[in-house]
Amino acid sequence: MNESASANGDENEARTATVTRETGETEIECTLAVDGTGTADVETGIGFFDHMLTALAKHGFFDLELTCDGDLEVDDHHTVEDVAIVVGTALDEALGDRSGIVRYADRRVPLDEAVASAVVDVSGRPRFYFEGSFSQDTVGEFTSDMARHFGESLAMNAGLTLHVAVDGENAHHEVEALFKALARTLDDATRIDERREGTPSTKGTLDG
Repeated sequence: MNESASANGDENEARTATVTRETGETEIECTLAVDGTGTADVETGIGFFDHMLTALAKHGFFDLELTCDGDLEVDDHHTVEDVAIVVGTALDEALGDRSGIVRYADRRVPLDEAVASAVVDVSGRPRFYFEGSFSQDTVGEFTSDMARHFGESLAMNAGLTLHVAVDGENAHHEVEALFKALARTLDDATRIDERREGTPSTKGTLDG
């Protein structure tokens, strides 16, 4: 596996990171800007997953460029998992020492009959908790439970404590509500709080 990352740690410059990952299962290139406008250029080979990553960028006000060449002849697992690893790593790198961020946030987002919630602490301590289930096994070529696994892999690699929950009757709505709740929560938590100086922790660090 080869991974490389570069981030801009100067508080006067954009919080961005570029990460590449190459394994026997996937080849991924990703550039993430935390302080973006919500634009996305995404190609993973899984149409619904592309739609969800685009929603993540749109509703999180991130700019995301990502390509993934994965072993979709096997299934969608490696592609979704590895994309989450790379996006999480990029988010971690882009945030740097997390100086001045809000840190905590929660959102509850509906989509028709479905509703999803996300609660996050950009803590540097990766934990993940999930409550709920998906009403259908797949949405297009996307395995519904991979939405849960995406959240877990993202949290583990971005250094997030993340609690998510979902309820509904249609898996398309459930998964989409989940990604949108995650997007809005991350947008809130990663914003710079102009009142704050330094890292939002009594320890003085958010590195675990």
